[in-house]
Amino acid sequence: MEKTFKLLSIIFAFLIQSCNSPASDNGVHVQIKTSLGDIIIKLYDETPIHRDNFINLVNTGFYEGVSFHRVIKDFMIQAGNPATKPNSNTLPDSLSTYTIPAEFNPALFHKKGAVAAARQGNEINPYMRSTGSQFYIVQGTKYDEQELDAVELRINSQIRQAQFRIIFTETADSIRTAGLSLTDYEIQNIASYKIFEYLTSTSEYKLTPEQRNAYMSIGGTPFLDGTYTVFGEVTKGLNIVDRIAAQTTDATDKPVKDIVILKMKVVKK
Repeated sequence: MEKTFKLLSIIFAFLIQSCNSPASDNGVHVQIKTSLGDIIIKLYDETPIHRDNFINLVNTGFYEGVSFHRVIKDFMIQAGNPATKPNSNTLPDSLSTYTIPAEFNPALFHKKGAVAAARQGNEINPYMRSTGSQFYIVQGTKYDEQELDAVELRINSQIRQAQFRIIFTETADSIRTAGLSLTDYEIQNIASYKIFEYLTSTSEYKLTPEQRNAYMSIGGTPFLDGTYTVFGEVTKGLNIVDRIAAQTTDATDKPVKDIVILKMKVVKK
């Protein structure tokens, strides 16, 4: 695994805590030094693929000079795209360069200060794989019980739609591999049986009491739970997250004045 992460960082080089913590405070901590102040995050041991990938990028200096390119007040601040570095106009958006498997964990959720991996949408990424480098920090807002009930419905709809897409694609691929020539209608009929089996054997996603308490007390972005991987949380510098989120942005949610990551480093807690 370590060799894989080293290889991914080489490829990229060429392409250019708060309350309700689910784990102890003994995880790896990373200092994010930005042009508006410092943020310290803890990486969760429960998401080892994301943790090790992030540490490798930090240690190779990948994030130095990267800007927060997407900032939405009461939602989140996003960074990690190498195309935002100075003199990097020819680099592609890193959402589509390399990805890592999702590591969903119901104990790790999108409360305020959560650190999570960005990714491409379900329509082209039904397995919900994370981008290798782009991450966001949640600012969010507070919710009441009725709003959280609606969020559960939204999450389950997103999960079902992604799973249906996976089932249909895998069914069609299996049929073609077997050398069979069937119409889309026939393939859809076969897939429908598997979809029915999925619906009758899989429990719906439910927000835990801990999640609900956090979203009602400190806030967050609960509608991203179960579909985006949370792999860390802010332990110091939530005021800097709020400060970044309050900056003026353009029509694409990019800050009018660049907010740059000057340096990242692994630090002791």
